[in-house]
Amino acid sequence: MTAVLLALAACSGGSSTSTTSPSTPAPDHTIALSETAKLGELIFKDTSLSASGAQSCASCHDPAAAHAPNNNLAAQFGGANGDVQGFRAAPSLRYLNQTPAFFFAADGTPTGGFDRDGRAASLAEQGERPFLAPHEMANDSKQDVINKLRKTAYVERFRAQFGAGILDDAEQAFGRMTLALQAYQKEAPEFHPFDSKYDLFLAGKVKLSDQELRGLALFNNPAKGNCIACHPSARGADGASPLFTDFTYDNLGVPRNVKLKATANPAYYDLGLCGPDRTDLVDKRSDLCGSFKVPTLRNVATRQAFFHNGAFDNLTSVVSFYVRRDTNPEEWYPLAADGRVQKFNDLPEPYRKNVNVSEVPYNRQPGMAPALSPREIDDVVKFLGTLTDGYKLNP
Repeated sequence: MTAVLLALAACSGGSSTSTTSPSTPAPDHTIALSETAKLGELIFKDTSLSASGAQSCASCHDPAAAHAPNNNLAAQFGGANGDVQGFRAAPSLRYLNQTPAFFFAADGTPTGGFDRDGRAASLAEQGERPFLAPHEMANDSKQDVINKLRKTAYVERFRAQFGAGILDDAEQAFGRMTLALQAYQKEAPEFHPFDSKYDLFLAGKVKLSDQELRGLALFNNPAKGNCIACHPSARGADGASPLFTDFTYDNLGVPRNVKLKATANPAYYDLGLCGPDRTDLVDKRSDLCGSFKVPTLRNVATRQAFFHNGAFDNLTSVVSFYVRRDTNPEEWYPLAADGRVQKFNDLPEPYRKNVNVSEVPYNRQPGMAPALSPREIDDVVKFLGTLTDGYKLNP
């Protein structure tokens, strides 16, 4: 009972973390979209804007799957023929509207930014690459995208909104397209509905089950799950709902995923803040190599691929990895010829020292008890299910 009371205290508006936890008010679902946002929705769902004619933003960010993939592939396939695999698991696009541009906090902590490595400064910039990446929509150039836009049923609306001659300048027109995508994601309530069971619990409209309350207590307990270290669960001082991310970065030493074709090359490593996509930090902050942005945990129970490389396909295994990575590494990593566990095998040897081994629940060694028991893992997973959007009250 004490643990549950502590959990509820952590969710109160007056908690010590609530004044700094990223949070935002619930949106007004009656607000009409601007014309720019309406165009963004059309662009988001338009498969004709891809080289294959079969892929849109919604293909990898399905609204029915919380704007994430609707399958358990480690990375999605794209390209002109739909047969080119990507390099990272596609994230959900929900609850990104409050994300700040990348910056270093006063203590040097990397914070914010879009994409898993924070390299994009805005939703508009994040929307650029999918149109041009060979493993995504695979257009040859921005001009190629605009040529396709000219053939759409909504092209005259695009001209009316951005100027009669806007399509004459591919750079400008492409920028307006991604601006429209940003407006859609910021304005449309479906991207940030705040209507999960947990939101209704915070509003006093529903009760959590005993198991969900136990999971919440373990989630908040700094000596157990310690999930709140990166995923604040407390509402703001004004009652605003939490985003379940602090926008920082962490290096978890996730196992190498052989389902990614790129890993067939033993020299290939995805180092997050240090590349291969982001290249501005590798020589300045090598201690960050292997770190990826902390995602929101909202809708995490709907996901079918987890972590940047899609190494896990179910939430129970994910929570188990967090608490048993260091006590039972043989469960997660391959064995070398001499029988030793190849821990943190998806990082080059020099960067394995960057993995977080100091915070709970990672501060353990083989032979020690994991921070959570199997039953407690189930309790946390049950609580995480309360973060799924679209909870319906009984009539």
